[in-house]
Amino acid sequence: MAVRKIEHVGIMVNSLDKSIPFYESVAGMEHLETNTHTNGVIRLAFLSFPGSRDTEIELIEGFAGELASAGRVHHVAFTVDNIEEEYKRIRSLGVEGLDEEITTLPNGSRYFFFAGPDGEAVEFFQCARGGK
Repeated sequence: MAVRKIEHVGIMVNSLDKSIPFYESVAGMEHLETNTHTNGVIRLAFLSFPGSRDTEIELIEGFAGELASAGRVHHVAFTVDNIEEEYKRIRSLGVEGLDEEITTLPNGSRYFFFAGPDGEAVEFFQCARGGK
C-alpha cells in the first residue's frame, strides 16, 4: 500500500473570494492555486502554510448538494504514489461508493472517491503540483 499522508481536507464554502482571504489572514495560509473542476461549475482553491505544503485545505465553491448541519467538511484526502494501482486495489476490496473512474483535473492532478464504513467521503489523490 502506498498511502503517504493526509493530502488535504475539503471544506464547502459559499464564496472563494471571501474564504481565501479569511484563511490567509486568520490561519496564516497561502493560496496555491484555484481551478475550475472539469464539470465547469465547481471551483477549487488550495491553500497551505508558507514554506510547508505538508498540510493543505481545499475550498470548494459551487457544490449544489445538501450540506450537513453539523459542518461543512466534505472529505478527507490521502496522497498516493500511484493512483491507478490504488484504484485497482480499492476496487478489489469491494468498498462502497467507489467512483466509476479516476478524475483528472485541468492541472493534471488525479483523484477518486469512495465511502468509508459510515458513509464518510474518502479521496485518494495524486498531485501534479511540484513540491508535494
